Amino acid sequence: MSFADTLKSLPGVSHLAALQLLDAATGELVHTIEHKQGQIGSLAVYNYLAQQFGAITPAAAARGLTLYGEHTDDARANPGKHPNIDRLIALSEGGATLRVKHVFAGAA
Repeated sequence: MSFADTLKSLPGVSHLAALQLLDAATGELVHTIEHKQGQIGSLAVYNYLAQQFGAITPAAAARGLTLYGEHTDDARANPGKHPNIDRLIALSEGGATLRVKHVFAGAA
């Protein structure tokens, strides 16, 4: 299944302004995925993973790589081109778990 088709099967993210990825051990902000052009697909994938796994664990990251489909192969061939996929690759290979904090649209 292509990534575009996969996205159609994931829960919507129109209610989210962003997801903050926090180091599970320290609580420090690692990265923010915003609801903006070029990041909405990643927002949907990471949101889905958080819903299914409760955090971005190595197992969640491995699942995420399958969801990204053809883009995972491109990320492996071109490190740095897809930073949100690069992060999942590192986590799937034994990286630290990330907690996910939802930032809801319209929240002050």
